[in-house]
Amino acid sequence: MARFRFRLATLEKLREIHRDELRLKLAEAIQAHQILEQQLGQVGDELAELEASRRAAVVGGVTDVNGILTAQRYQAVLLAQQKTMREQSRILAEESEQRRQSVVEADRQVKVLDKLRTRQLADHQQQARLTETKLLDEVASRCQQEDSAWVH
Repeated sequence: MARFRFRLATLEKLREIHRDELRLKLAEAIQAHQILEQQLGQVGDELAELEASRRAAVVGGVTDVNGILTAQRYQAVLLAQQKTMREQSRILAEESEQRRQSVVEADRQVKVLDKLRTRQLADHQQQARLTETKLLDEVASRCQQEDSAWVH
């Protein structure tokens, strides 16, 4: 009996490679999003520290006007940076979701071919069993014919 050979094995392998590449790109997008979220948290912490130091400067008896103006400029820079980072985070979240959908679709395509290969293998094995059964029946039939020829 001929060995089983899945004719779409090359296509299946290509789809697996494509799926794995998409998974890697998804992991990169998720990692970039996590890094950006950490940086966003750091900017938020810096803004909180800046606000606390401004309050402390105002509460004290002597106010440093230049220091307050510098702190306000720095706060404006941090707020602009925070706004930009939030927009980038939103874009990265959308990109991650698109990549996640691509991975799901690629995985579905691989599973379709895997199921087809499994079904074809089962059919091949069934056909092999039928062929073997026919062969054994034929051998048994010949043996019976030979036994009956000896008897006569």
